[in-house]
Amino acid sequence: MSDPLGLVNSGINAADRAGLPGAGAQSVKVNASGETFKDALMQNLEKLNEAQQEATAAAEDLVTGQRTDVENVLLATQKADQAFRMALALRNKVQAAFDELKQVRI
Repeated sequence: MSDPLGLVNSGINAADRAGLPGAGAQSVKVNASGETFKDALMQNLEKLNEAQQEATAAAEDLVTGQRTDVENVLLATQKADQAFRMALALRNKVQAAFDELKQVRI
């Protein structure tokens, strides 16, 4: 997946908008493996998309008669469901953190 709108890591950080010291310097946190939050998020969204596509393909194969193993189809759909629920929980946490940051007065 890509960032079609350019919203993630757009180069404008909070220090620039608030006029705080350090403005003008882009502050992107990188973990020990050299991966940014955006990279980790995009990788996990790609894995989520793959799981959902596998579950859809498995369900379609079951309906068309190309598969007979109902257990594996159920496992694939449950895996995709769990991945989606985890992504939704992450989105809710990020949204709550953003809402909390909006309340901070400078």
